[in-house]
Amino acid sequence: MLLTKSFCFNPFQENTYVLSIPDKRCVIIDPGCYGKKEENELSEFISREGLTPTAIWLTHSHIDHVLGLQFCAQKWKIPYFLSPQEQTQLNAMGVFGPMFGIFDFQAPEESGQIFKEQTVNHGDETFVILQVPGHSPGHLAFYHAQSNQVWSGDVLMRQGVGRTDLPGGNMSVLKKSILENLYTLPDQTVVFSGHGIETTIGFEKEWNPFVNL
Repeated sequence: MLLTKSFCFNPFQENTYVLSIPDKRCVIIDPGCYGKKEENELSEFISREGLTPTAIWLTHSHIDHVLGLQFCAQKWKIPYFLSPQEQTQLNAMGVFGPMFGIFDFQAPEESGQIFKEQTVNHGDETFVILQVPGHSPGHLAFYHAQSNQVWSGDVLMRQGVGRTDLPGGNMSVLKKSILENLYTLPDQTVVFSGHGIETTIGFEKEWNPFVNL
């Protein structure tokens, strides 16, 4: 069984997720913890639950989703995975950070590992890697068919979509990603977004004002 714990971190109120399996291994999706208080909140939860982090998965590399990347990679000595386009963007976050009031961003010491397959495994659980650009050039989502859950990053949110006015953003591409790669999932699929509360594919198809059917 897959368990999900969410945290709302940093000034951008970004959602960080910890996905754990029965043997207590876990992966961290989009570590946005910023500052000692939030770093402690994440690490204390992992310690209290007896979890062992094995990897970090990035949906994309905008600064609010990677503020805790170096902390997590270093603390647990684990690799991070992302799409190749996002590595280029991540390398530039030290320049982009001050544009958003972040002057102390710590870039990871090593480059990330690239997702090379269309799926990624977490123990016995298999996730389909969905290519969903538009908010960011190499944006990914992670779909777990067995439990009907998808971690969508900043592509699709409850009655919203990701902004497209940042470098590499494109609204027509974003809508195409949602229509072809997210709205084709079962209606009951629970969507865990990068910001805000969870939703479902069926709800968004009917009520999302930006992309509805």
